[in-house]
Amino acid sequence: MAVPRPTGALNEGVRKSMRSNKGRDTGPELAVRRLVHAAGLRYRVSARPVPTLRRTADLVFTRRRVAVFIDGCFWHGCPEHHTRARTNAAYWSEKVETNRSRDADTDRRLTEAGWTVLRFWEHEEPTEVAGRIVEAVRETDGAA
Repeated sequence: MAVPRPTGALNEGVRKSMRSNKGRDTGPELAVRRLVHAAGLRYRVSARPVPTLRRTADLVFTRRRVAVFIDGCFWHGCPEHHTRARTNAAYWSEKVETNRSRDADTDRRLTEAGWTVLRFWEHEEPTEVAGRIVEAVRETDGAA
């Protein structure tokens, strides 16, 4: 049974908070992108790896077929940092679970289409994330 969606923000504070949440160009994304770019790799930002699939990756290496996602701890249910919403908990719990299911479906569909899928949490160290991305992209190139 679906949980009814609220028709609007419960108060002005919630409304402001929700509007300030970015879908792209977050701090963790920008930090990782700078490091990957400095390593000499070029990529597309916030692009669909497979044009017919309505899923957008944070970094896409089209020729190497590598899709990178940097997931927010709250929105994607990080096991270390996710916190339950105090207000409208049932709605947010379902929302996060839907995001996690879609993430798994995206990984499966991209992998079946021949893509390497890399997922990271926003709290992971940008240098380590960038290093793993560079390594994966160079491996698909045949140059280690």
